Amino acid sequence: MIVFDLDDTLAPSKSELPQEMANLLTQLLRQTAVAVISGGDIRQFKTQLLAPLTQALGSKQRLLRNLHLMPTCGTRYERYADGSWQTLYNETLTEGEKRRAIRSLQECARELQLWESATWGDIIEDRGSQITFSALGQAAPSEAKAAWDPTGAKKNALAVAVQKQLPELAVRSGGSTSVDITRAGIDKAYGIKKLTEHNWITPQQMLFIGDRLDPAGNDYPVKALGTVPCVAVKNWRECANLLHEMLTAIGD
Repeated sequence: MIVFDLDDTLAPSKSELPQEMANLLTQLLRQTAVAVISGGDIRQFKTQLLAPLTQALGSKQRLLRNLHLMPTCGTRYERYADGSWQTLYNETLTEGEKRRAIRSLQECARELQLWESATWGDIIEDRGSQITFSALGQAAPSEAKAAWDPTGAKKNALAVAVQKQLPELAVRSGGSTSVDITRAGIDKAYGIKKLTEHNWITPQQMLFIGDRLDPAGNDYPVKALGTVPCVAVKNWRECANLLHEMLTAIGD
């Protein structure tokens, strides 16, 4: 099984899968199981990943049976069966946990002067099992997000401040402008463990590919497991080049 991050790995942040990547995933699904794990919710998966991939698959929709979807860091698991997507499980935060998370994000972002007045959509989103802060809004263009916090220092500082207020929850730096809050112990390593349990495979039979495998990144918990082979990429273009090489090697 090859496991991918979504934003800035398979596609530009919050953007649809490029046609080239959709074609590459179509080829890959013929060869192996593929999983996608991200902090995004199922709506993001449907618009960003499934819509372009389904179009690229054309008459080969049966290949979706080889695709595993893990929104919100694996707190939800979707599989394709009998012509539709089926939810294997969905773990949500309590209303009290959500309220505390939202309040803390608002307070800390304002104290750190990170609460922006001009945004593209909502800054804070309730994703059921995860509360996500996006500094410039959920629909901000990639260029604006890349320019807002190129070093990651802003969102890392916000994550640290919020974690101090919410010791019972897990607060992590997410995508280019985001901070994610889940229950403690919920991260991409959690999702990997769920994949192994539900599919009777070992971590050594997986390959994880992501753009944030640095210690402050939300892909790092997978690397920290020490059992899953990991490959870091800088963006979707580098990931596409890697897949070209892998598919060529498989063909050879």
